[in-house]
Amino acid sequence: MDARAFELRVIAVAPRSERAYDSAEWRDALVVVGRGAIELESRAGSRHHFGRGEALWLSGLPLRAVLNRGDEPAVLIAVTRRR
Repeated sequence: MDARAFELRVIAVAPRSERAYDSAEWRDALVVVGRGAIELESRAGSRHHFGRGEALWLSGLPLRAVLNRGDEPAVLIAVTRRR
C-alpha cells in the first residue's frame, strides 16, 4: 500500500469553542481524536462525547457542530483517500 494514496489533515478545535459541521469536510474520512475530547451535537440537540484515541466516521450525519468543552485544544486527525 502506497502512503501517497492517502491525505492526512489535522483539525484543531480551540478550548471552549465549536466548529460548524459541514458534511463535505468529512466525506470519506476516518477521524481519530488525537488530543483532548470533543462532543458531537446533533441538529436535535443531543450530544455524544469522544475522547483521545477514539475513532469516528463523521460523513453524512445529522450534526450541527463539533464542540470542545475542555481547557485545551482538541485535535482531530482525518485520513482520506487522495483524489
